[in-house]
Amino acid sequence: MAVVREAVELGRAARAQAKVKLRQPLGEAVVVAREAEQEAIERLEAIVLEELNVKRLRFVEDADELGVWELKPNYRALGPRFGKRMPQVAAAVGALEGRSAAATLRGGGRIGVAIDGHEHALSADDVQLVLKPREGYQLERAGGHAVALDLELDDELRREGLAREVVHAVQAARKNAGLAVEDRIELSLVGEDDLLAAVRAHESYVTTETLATTLSYDGTLGQPGGSVSIDGRTINIALARAGPPA
Repeated sequence: MAVVREAVELGRAARAQAKVKLRQPLGEAVVVAREAEQEAIERLEAIVLEELNVKRLRFVEDADELGVWELKPNYRALGPRFGKRMPQVAAAVGALEGRSAAATLRGGGRIGVAIDGHEHALSADDVQLVLKPREGYQLERAGGHAVALDLELDDELRREGLAREVVHAVQAARKNAGLAVEDRIELSLVGEDDLLAAVRAHESYVTTETLATTLSYDGTLGQPGGSVSIDGRTINIALARAGPPA
């Protein structure tokens, strides 16, 4: 369970870093996991997918597959040792082949750099390892674990994200109208075409989540719920408590 919790925490941290709302579904989360860890996550895959709001999980065995390693000198550790030669050290460290150097350091080994014709050995304490995610991904890592989120949005993901935002807005309108949590409603929406297209594409989800027994797009219904801006688009919400079933 701990590895599942960490995967969710890393995935959510990646969302936060990318400034992507949890309501916006994403296509894929790539998880670094050994075989036993992968099996544990797969047993609770549905929970992980829901918690991260992604469509699928993909597993890799090493963080190297998620990005490119960059090496930077640890100035606090190396400054007293090299003094005015630190610019040379920084250049030498930056010129190293990232993947092989990172593998050596992560394995407890040392790497060598030549400064003024002399070879100097550096340990993991002397070098900062930065894993830069592949283009279009946001990466978070902790120790040997990492999760990368695919941030590319196709039209379907965008529509679903907009539909979720509309649900959020309707729930706020329900609350402002003083409705009880269990009250069913009649709902009417008027707004920009792409917002309404998103709602129509996910109408069953919208009506289920908002407890709407009817949904129209003419704006003529009873109590106005207000005008809301969603990603720069305006939608007008009108709702009324639904009567008892006939």
